[in-house]
Amino acid sequence: MFWQGTISNVALSMRRQGLAGGGHTVVVGSMMRIDRLLLVIPAALGLLTMNLLAKEAEPAPAAKKKPVSNEYHGIKVEDDYQWLENDDDAAVKAWSEAENRQTRAYLDGLPGWGAIQTQLKNWYAKTSPSYSSIVARPGILFAMKFQPPKQQPMLVRLAAADDLNSEKVLVDPNQIDSKGATTIDWYEPSLDGKKLAVSISTGGSEDGTLHFYDAANGKELGDTIAHIQYPTAGGSAAWNGEGTGVYYTRFPRKGERAEEDLNFYQQVYFHKLGTSDSADTYAIGKDFPRIAEIELESSPDGKFVLASVANGDGGDFAHYLLGTDGTWKQITQFSDQVKLARLGRDDALYLLSRADAPRGKILRLPLATPELGKAVEIVPASEAVVQKLEPTTNNLYVVDLLGGPSQLRRFDLEGKHGVTIAVPPISNVQEMAGLGDGSLLFRNVSYIEPEAWFKVGAGENQPKKTALVRISPVSFDDIEVTREFAPSKDGTKVPLNIMRRKGTKLDGSNPTLLYGYGGYGLSMSPTFDFTRRLWFDRGGIYVVANIRGGGEFGEEWHKAGNLTNKQNVFDDFAAAAQYLSEKKYTSADKLAMMGASNGGLLMGALITQHPDLMRAVVTSVGIYDMLRVELAPNGAFNVTEFGTVKNEDQFKALYAYSPYHHVADGTKYPAVLLMTGANDGRVAPYHSRKMTARLQAANKSERPILLRTSSSSGHGIGTALSERIKQSADIYSFLFAQLRMKPVER
Repeated sequence: MFWQGTISNVALSMRRQGLAGGGHTVVVGSMMRIDRLLLVIPAALGLLTMNLLAKEAEPAPAAKKKPVSNEYHGIKVEDDYQWLENDDDAAVKAWSEAENRQTRAYLDGLPGWGAIQTQLKNWYAKTSPSYSSIVARPGILFAMKFQPPKQQPMLVRLAAADDLNSEKVLVDPNQIDSKGATTIDWYEPSLDGKKLAVSISTGGSEDGTLHFYDAANGKELGDTIAHIQYPTAGGSAAWNGEGTGVYYTRFPRKGERAEEDLNFYQQVYFHKLGTSDSADTYAIGKDFPRIAEIELESSPDGKFVLASVANGDGGDFAHYLLGTDGTWKQITQFSDQVKLARLGRDDALYLLSRADAPRGKILRLPLATPELGKAVEIVPASEAVVQKLEPTTNNLYVVDLLGGPSQLRRFDLEGKHGVTIAVPPISNVQEMAGLGDGSLLFRNVSYIEPEAWFKVGAGENQPKKTALVRISPVSFDDIEVTREFAPSKDGTKVPLNIMRRKGTKLDGSNPTLLYGYGGYGLSMSPTFDFTRRLWFDRGGIYVVANIRGGGEFGEEWHKAGNLTNKQNVFDDFAAAAQYLSEKKYTSADKLAMMGASNGGLLMGALITQHPDLMRAVVTSVGIYDMLRVELAPNGAFNVTEFGTVKNEDQFKALYAYSPYHHVADGTKYPAVLLMTGANDGRVAPYHSRKMTARLQAANKSERPILLRTSSSSGHGIGTALSERIKQSADIYSFLFAQLRMKPVER
């Protein structure tokens, strides 16, 4: 779907993504593989289409009201639909199934739905493969390869980025499970490139089991370790120098903790290959917070192991180093504001610090004296927001954010002789992989150019495109991208990335889709989605808003949109919508909004706070009941981003914007398509059920409120291609109908 392309970009930018990503050694989230395809409804259907677009949904099955009262700091809050939180209740299942039947009857009856799905299948079958999550080892590259019409990406090896003939498939989930329900969460090669540790999960659950493979032939080695990866804290692994075993993240086993704590208290254990996991030894983590999220990394020579520990999803990290003496030493604390640490090839640790530098500065710390006080600043803070680091043999590569788009710089290991590497304008450097000779592979994408891997030599400024290039089946030569700024309620200038066909008249009549996220310090950087061609060919404009809560302008931009400042996020997005109408890009009757996960919360807030700003909303795997979100396992990890009802000030802020609690009876709401996955471990599906029930009971417009629950998926990661195609067909059909869109001349 549309939203998955953007979330994948986030997943590639940061390894722990709160609701939208995971604490992965190598992020492989399937959301990065979502694309759209162009469908032109035959002209002969034009008149019939326009006559049928006004079709409205049949009356929804009304959910029973079973009032429950919850008290917070002396305030009683009534909840008519708390009973819908019980996934296993027969009445809940019956109501949800009835909602799905109603939704299917509506969507399947829309003009072109079947044709859209057929066209998507056909175009996916012709799509070129894409490569992601590259890891370099001596003389070898490993990568995830997605090659439709296969349902899931597979793990491959190559001799070089320009040698496609050397490619060998090592782990193929499509062979493991022909139905597409099995996926690779992440993988980690041994330091010599001879073995692989691979987390595999099913059904979009992200509940990963660690498997081990021979990297030469893909033969499974036999050892398995269950439940090393879960949506709450993600998962990770790091090999020892000899390649005989791995340090890995481990959740409590039954009997070690209370049942409600089995997806918390992540720790690190060591597994020696060829032995039972029952013999694995504890390494570190017993003193970490309940909501710790651990990412592991080995130094290139295997002498050190780094554990980066997040305190939930609020963006604070502590770092621990396993040294040559076999002991762990804490290097940073949560309060030190070190957001990222990478082990170099020169026995040094490179740190991204935001202490007194909200946009980031880079420190270098020799591992011989691993104390933060002895770190030396090598790259000072600037207007650019430092996002990623990649130390190589002789160079340090740095990806910066410039309000959304990327900048790529190279320094020597002392932070000197800085140069800017040329990348396309308004584009995004999603990934980097340092090579042994000091050169760099990086994956770049823009709004109008698909993903491609580039290589830049250690002394070069002009990168060259490699053979790992994704080819778009449609041209975007007639599409232009501009960046404009909408003034928010408090005067803050909010960047808008506006995509439209050249020559589009600004007369207020253009169907427009506005996308946003606004959380966790995650930035909405450029992504390519070739099926936006379908949107553009119906006269549509596509807009991505860089609202507060993200990281586009550093930590201050993030902090201005989290905890008790969350309302700024919604004000920014509303300002974006108002700007688009004021500047005659569109009008309220021609505007649709879309968001997912934390962006689903954004959609809920806009629906309840500004129901007159838009015609239609697609909101996926969203959070809507902010008073009970922390009761779900992953919700507890979000307390450091959203706040907790246990704190009176934070409760007041949560209650003031909680979408579920601000649905007002008798309101004319826009058309809403709520999408969720039954196996979602990041945002409990009951949020969508409760919000649907409340909206349906309150809505006085004739526009549909629809709930779509997928039984075969979760938060989006690991969803089979066939299910994603169905979801895409549903979204397109819904939006085309509500905005009364039809094909126009190209």
